[in-house]
Amino acid sequence: MATPLPAAAFLAALRAEGVKVVEVGSWRTHNRNSKGAWGPVHGVVIHHTVTSGTASSVQLCRDGYSSLPGPLCHGVIDKTGVVHLVGYGRANHAGGGDPRVLQQVTDESYGTAPSRPTKGNTNGVDGNARFYGFECINRGDGKDPWPAAQLDAIERVSAAICRAHGWSAKSAIGHLEWSADKVDPRGFTMPDMRARIARRLAGKPGAPTTPEETNVALTDADVKKIWAHRLVSPTDTDADNTREAGTFLRYADQRQADLVTRLERIEALLKKLTA
Repeated sequence: MATPLPAAAFLAALRAEGVKVVEVGSWRTHNRNSKGAWGPVHGVVIHHTVTSGTASSVQLCRDGYSSLPGPLCHGVIDKTGVVHLVGYGRANHAGGGDPRVLQQVTDESYGTAPSRPTKGNTNGVDGNARFYGFECINRGDGKDPWPAAQLDAIERVSAAICRAHGWSAKSAIGHLEWSADKVDPRGFTMPDMRARIARRLAGKPGAPTTPEETNVALTDADVKKIWAHRLVSPTDTDADNTREAGTFLRYADQRQADLVTRLERIEALLKKLTA
């Protein structure tokens, strides 16, 4: 349980975590605060939009529609991993959900996942007051891919907010884990995402969660060792069916040369026949 971050602190936390941010219009003051409470907050809810296309999805999430006015979240995560901030404060995103899940998230007391929700939008407790929300552009049909950059952004925004509030990864949940009415996000699992968030929280803000690749120059001695390394031949039936790597490479090179010569001869014959 915590007081919502000021908009400036929210933005700073995202940027510190390495999130690529686009600020959409007057997002800091675009909210539904006049319709209900905003805070105390207990976690982050991840959604999918059931749409495609960045511009139209961002517009929809900012403006909403006649029966559900916007903002429909705080940020829209596009396929390239850019987060478009569309509102801040109370937003129409989580809807009603299971009070038992709320308690488990608040206490961070569940195991791999919260209890399966048995209440939803019509009979649950108000989630719009209690959660930050991010909509991820995806059709939600189980076929639309989730690019690595988009998943990385989901990990980063969740970690940024959890880090700012001193929460663990268990404060990040999917909409389907909050409400019995919902199936999003579809296409990856929240336990896997929470594991990613936990790894990120174990490091410094913005730090990569996998080691950086390093280019190492090979010495002449290294090259000789590679060429002398013995590999098992898949076709040799001798008792000693291993050969040096260099032998395989030389054989492959010779075979390629022989095949090129044969193909050139065949091509020449075909030209004579069709002349």
